[in-house]
Amino acid sequence: MTAPDREIEQAIRDYVLREFLPGAGPEAIDRAPGLMTGGILDSLSIVSLVEFLEEQYGVELRAHELDVEHLDRVEDIAALVRAKRGD
Repeated sequence: MTAPDREIEQAIRDYVLREFLPGAGPEAIDRAPGLMTGGILDSLSIVSLVEFLEEQYGVELRAHELDVEHLDRVEDIAALVRAKRGD
C-alpha cells in the first residue's frame, strides 16, 4: 500500500471516529464487524460520510455505490475513492 493510500484510509478512519464514535479509539472500528453491519453507519451518517468524501476527494458517489459492498469497511471506502479518482 502506498503512502497516499494509507492517507486516504487514515482520513476516513479519523472522520468516522470523530463524527460517529466520539471519544472512542481506533479499536472501536477494528472490533466492529463492519461500519454498516456493525451499526456504526446508519442512513444519516452515510449521507454525512458521502458529503465528506465528495468534498475531500472531489469524487461523486452514485446511489448504487452506497451499500455494504462499498461502505462497510474503511478499506472498501478508500478503494472506492481511489477508483473514482482513477488512482
